[in-house]
Amino acid sequence: MKIKVLLVDDHLLVMLGIQQLLENEADLEVVNTIGHPARLEEEIIKHNPDVIVMDIRMKNDNGIEWTKKIAETYPTCKVVILSGYDYDEYIHAAYEAGAYAFVTKENSAFELANAIRQSHLGIKSFPIDRLSNYNSPLTKIELNILQLISEDRTNAEISELLNISRRTVEHHVSSILRKLDVDSRVGAVVKAMKLGILE
Repeated sequence: MKIKVLLVDDHLLVMLGIQQLLENEADLEVVNTIGHPARLEEEIIKHNPDVIVMDIRMKNDNGIEWTKKIAETYPTCKVVILSGYDYDEYIHAAYEAGAYAFVTKENSAFELANAIRQSHLGIKSFPIDRLSNYNSPLTKIELNILQLISEDRTNAEISELLNISRRTVEHHVSSILRKLDVDSRVGAVVKAMKLGILE
């Protein structure tokens, strides 16, 4: 049985190049290529792919958001994130979203094919050293504020302790929520602990 692969990338030449490379692999079959994720769900239902290779950034779409959606809605489809950039934040975001592998466009076809095979087997392939060395996206003051939030301090108490205005505290809190992609203070603390930013 061949591993069924669906490609999602809005760069047509890149996608066709990847398709050709993957079709040289005896155990892989590219069931379709799509340039726009809007059609992704109907393609999943139609072809039932084992692995989806998805570009991390497309013109009007975010591969990470789509990965989260697929992981929740179609857990049997494994996602391999393809990126033109080798940033720690991207690797971390892909991992957090539930992708099974992160491959840069500079990597060889062999590495991409291998990541597809590993993902199909349910094995995650990420550069672990890069995950553990992940630098906090928060500034020093934001980390201080988050630490105080985790100690159940109110904005008024934080402003007094750090000798800054309440307005400034509020500004930093909303920046923390935005950077960690959460919608509450509790969510920020939980996420920061998961990421290893907070003890």
